[in-house]
Amino acid sequence: MDKIRVVVANRPRLMRELVAATIGDQPDMEVVGEAQNDSEITELVDRFRPDFLIIALEEPDPHPGLCGFLLGRYPQMKVLALAPEQNTGIAYSAFVDIRTRCFQTSEEEILNALRRTVPASERPRSLC
Repeated sequence: MDKIRVVVANRPRLMRELVAATIGDQPDMEVVGEAQNDSEITELVDRFRPDFLIIALEEPDPHPGLCGFLLGRYPQMKVLALAPEQNTGIAYSAFVDIRTRCFQTSEEEILNALRRTVPASERPRSLC
């Protein structure tokens, strides 16, 4: 199974390091890049094409410009914006089309479904 690829771009540095360490402890996830400043984010996303980008959210904003720009280029990616001062986070994603994949309702299959992005090649041609 492919690992979930993450680019971490949080400020301050301590928060970025804590998030990267947490992800690094997960056997099914890997940090593929760390941006130390905002100007590096687009370059890292272009280079690594991560499944997730984790950024800092300094001001409550329902739709930061960076998210719109990056999700427009990479709609398969998801963005997690963390606001540690408010102890909250927002998940951003783009919807291009509806994807389906049938699975058994066992504990293992539910966890697998949560950890997996379904590529277009695996979409069934008909409903379950």
